Amino acid sequence: VQLVESGGGLVQPGGSLTLSCATSGFSFSDYYMRWYRQVPGKERELVASVHNPTGNTHYADSVKGRFTISVDDGKTTVSLQMHSLKLEDTAVYLCNAAGSGLYYGITYWGKGTLVTVAS
Repeated sequence: VQLVESGGGLVQPGGSLTLSCATSGFSFSDYYMRWYRQVPGKERELVASVHNPTGNTHYADSVKGRFTISVDDGKTTVSLQMHSLKLEDTAVYLCNAAGSGLYYGITYWGKGTLVTVAS
């Protein structure tokens, strides 16, 4: 199983970035796909989640209306479109797969990609 994030970088406040998580080794349909972010000294925060069988999405209040999580048609890549970025969005963003149904309790993580919002 692999989850590989990409797309991080330096962006000015108000700018946009799109993160991607390329996956292999498991079936999207059995997992929630999630983006978390981690700032040193703070708890890991769930940013966005998509339940693949239903397409239901969930967003943290801090990103609602600015971020969009999506899955490609091939169901191997999950993306996070980020708009109107703020200084406080600076973090390492991590891709996560959390099993549902028969796969409940199984979880996979990527290594993360750094997003820095600075002027």
